[in-house]
Amino acid sequence: MRRVIVAPSLLSADFADMGSALGRVGDSGAEWVHLDVMDGRFVPNLTFGPQMVRDLKNRSGLFFDAHLMTVEPERLVDDFIDAGADAITFHVEACVHAHRLCQRIRAAGRKAGVSIVPSTPASALAELLPYVDLVLVMSVNPGFGGQKMIPECMDKLATLRDERQKRGLDFLLEVDGGINAQTAALALESGADVLVMGSAFFDAPEPAALVAMVRKLGESQPPADAPKRR
Repeated sequence: MRRVIVAPSLLSADFADMGSALGRVGDSGAEWVHLDVMDGRFVPNLTFGPQMVRDLKNRSGLFFDAHLMTVEPERLVDDFIDAGADAITFHVEACVHAHRLCQRIRAAGRKAGVSIVPSTPASALAELLPYVDLVLVMSVNPGFGGQKMIPECMDKLATLRDERQKRGLDFLLEVDGGINAQTAALALESGADVLVMGSAFFDAPEPAALVAMVRKLGESQPPADAPKRR
């Protein structure tokens, strides 16, 4: 049976009440929470830093999925490791020595992830794939929540899924941007294992029903050559 992970993004939560937002994620049955860290340079927005992650981690047993949308992510990784992030994903567009940074994250006992924006081809990750636990495909131009999915980005998911199978690798495929009850099926068909949901989750009248629906949708589809590592 195919396993699908829903990762609600706190970018779409009420920043004045993050504790309640985190509780809502936990109550929904979701296992992961996605943390969009933005620096106002790599993307045109500012969000929060490691102290927010540390304070929230002290309140929750959820898997903390930190997505660094920052320049020079190597300068921030150690702070997010210390804050308790379980997975740390950085952008290949922002890091020259990406292989070294993946090694550093893994050496700390955390999951190492790499991400690409819509204008970056999947082929840019070819050399890194054996060294990562997670590949995050952005299906909107990052910086703001509530955007519509760029459907052409699903082709990159499918390419990475096929490459994973061809090379016998076991990274998770994650997608972020415009994922909702309608677009989830396309993302799953294209090979996604982890669906980041922002406004669709926090605007849902019954988040638990949304999470259950997405999981059921994934179970009804053929396995996407799902990796063993969780």
